[in-house]
Amino acid sequence: MLPQPQDTTANDVPEQIDVNPGAILEKIDSWVDGLIRLVPNILVGIVVLFIFIFVARFVARAFERRTADKNRENLGRVAGGFIKWVIYLFGFLIAATIVVPTLNPGDLIAGLGVSSVAIGFAFKDILQNWLAGLLILLRQPFNIGDQIVVNGYEGTVERIETRATIINLYNNERAIVPNSDVYTNAVRVKTANKLIRSEYDVGVGYGDDIHQATDVIRKAVRKVDGVDREKNIDVLTWDLAASWVAIRVRWWTDSQRANVVQVHDRVLTAIKLALDEAKIDMPYETHVNLLHDQTEAVDGDRSQQREGWPVPREGEAPKPRWKVTEAAKDDSDESA
Repeated sequence: MLPQPQDTTANDVPEQIDVNPGAILEKIDSWVDGLIRLVPNILVGIVVLFIFIFVARFVARAFERRTADKNRENLGRVAGGFIKWVIYLFGFLIAATIVVPTLNPGDLIAGLGVSSVAIGFAFKDILQNWLAGLLILLRQPFNIGDQIVVNGYEGTVERIETRATIINLYNNERAIVPNSDVYTNAVRVKTANKLIRSEYDVGVGYGDDIHQATDVIRKAVRKVDGVDREKNIDVLTWDLAASWVAIRVRWWTDSQRANVVQVHDRVLTAIKLALDEAKIDMPYETHVNLLHDQTEAVDGDRSQQREGWPVPREGEAPKPRWKVTEAAKDDSDESA
């Protein structure tokens, strides 16, 4: 028969700290006994947890391989990581209930639900970027390798991570744009289609034959290497400017940035050489400034007013208004 524990409260001295080594040892002994009783549960819980870890990694890798076959490696990496952590959490809950049978998973989930509000506020930006990245990968407004413009950054999409979209700029710099910015702002996908249209305004002189000019430009652009032969080359009279007639030239090229820039250079060079060979003027911008002297007697008379030009060498120069006014006054006094 086991000895009954002694009542230590009877020997408790008020207003003093009582140290009872026997009570301490008894408490530690009860803890050790409880731990020993839980050892089988702990071992089973650890085994179950490792099984869930193995299953989670297997499912994540299988999902990544499946998406890789469809050239969507980024989606497999992001979504596979999410699936893996969901299985991890579920396995942890199962293992916890095995170790502590009195633990109610519903209460634990309710506690996690309350704490998730605080976690959501603390990691709002991280969760927002992660969700935006997942939606981008699911909807695919652009693909890896596409050339896009977003928030003033223009370059090639290198990869899409859980937090940001990595863009390799044309000058070989790297821009890390948060996924939430990419998802909520306007994005120009410049390589969405195989061909892209470029345009440029060319000015020719008013004295030149406009039909000859448009014909020369069209023939010059058609011969340029890299300009699409199936699409039409538009050469349109676009504006009657102050110093020239503006002709807008439109052509189609491959949508890759390097090709667009190189063909643009060749097109402008060909237009310049062709117009020079055809003796068609490409005038400079001209400004004419007229200085209007409003003190002259003939102010408003376009046939006599000199409009700021030098005083004529012959004949009478225009008189200031005040002299004309005095002369008129003198004449009226004499006649009176």
